[in-house]
Amino acid sequence: MSILARFQDIISSNINSVLDRMENPEKMIDQYLRNMMKDLAEVKENTASVMAEETRAKRQVDDNDAEVKKYTELTKKALTAGNEADARVFLKKKQELEDIGVGLAKTYATAHENASKMRQMHDKLASDIEKLKGRRAMLKAQISVANTQEKLNDMTKSAGKAQGAMSSFQRMEEKVTQQLDEASAMASLNEKPVDEAKSLEEKYALDQSSAAVEDELERLKGEMGL
Repeated sequence: MSILARFQDIISSNINSVLDRMENPEKMIDQYLRNMMKDLAEVKENTASVMAEETRAKRQVDDNDAEVKKYTELTKKALTAGNEADARVFLKKKQELEDIGVGLAKTYATAHENASKMRQMHDKLASDIEKLKGRRAMLKAQISVANTQEKLNDMTKSAGKAQGAMSSFQRMEEKVTQQLDEASAMASLNEKPVDEAKSLEEKYALDQSSAAVEDELERLKGEMGL
């Protein structure tokens, strides 16, 4: 199908509506953009030749009109000179040129319409491509933000897990400390009780030992005359 045959499809297409219906915009926008760039390249490639056809058709119309005017003037001059035979020849040529002019005018109208369509398609495609590029840039920015948010969410989850691990460690530490305190208390309770009677006995025994030493010391001092 030629690009001109697709004119109505391209012109009537609503790029925003197409984008809204896309199930996977990130991938489909790129593909749709490639298709539109291909169409635009085809439009540009054909526009020059279509416009050249328009220019050539217009020039042929203008040249034929000029010839019609020329033979009209020649007919008038022949009549003024009283030469009807020449006037008939000029008039016949003028009518032939007018018949040709009808066909040339139709050709020019078609060429002009085609050129107008090409320019209209070019402008439409160029505008839609810019919209697509803007939508794609916006979409990629949204995807980037979404990816960043997901990373932040993962980091938050990791931080929560780390906090949970710290809390578990603290609970274990407190449990160990409690076990140590209980063990210390149990050791204290398991120590051998103090025998109070025996302690008093040992105290007085020491006192007696000290008294005997003093007595012996005094006896020796008396013997030595001290």
